[in-house]
Amino acid sequence: MDTKSTTDRSKNMAAVHSKDTRPEIFVRSTLHRLGFRFRIHRKDLSGKPDIVLPKHRIIIFVDGCFWHSHHGCKKSKLPTSNVEFWHSKISKNISRDQEVNFQLLHDGWRVLRVWECALKSTSAREAFPTLLKNWINSSQSYGEIPEAQSSQAKEEAESAI
Repeated sequence: MDTKSTTDRSKNMAAVHSKDTRPEIFVRSTLHRLGFRFRIHRKDLSGKPDIVLPKHRIIIFVDGCFWHSHHGCKKSKLPTSNVEFWHSKISKNISRDQEVNFQLLHDGWRVLRVWECALKSTSAREAFPTLLKNWINSSQSYGEIPEAQSSQAKEEAESAI
């Protein structure tokens, strides 16, 4: 059951942004400090990626754990009210993410998904530049930071290749 009134909940949801979120800005500033140059929100690419490194053929999505259902993350728990709506909404997001991954990988891009929980703690933010640089310099075609808690997401991404 929701503890907020409909009006209060509406205000909360209206405040949720899809672009220029704190985690996204943190990832962009980290890339810039590491010397990488990028473009943001390219509409000509599948999924309108948050960050594109054209020189390296890398796409980076900064995903909210709730909105994209990060398996094993406590932030991905569905609300107990309006269950059908939320299940449908999140399921569509997951399906769209898989389609976007498949299309971008098929088109020769490397795809990295950075989960918001990977940037929550101070220690995680301090370790992030090294993780990011190591992935960029690797030959992996798909990756997640942090890696999925279950092997399901990794298997889905690898099967898309």
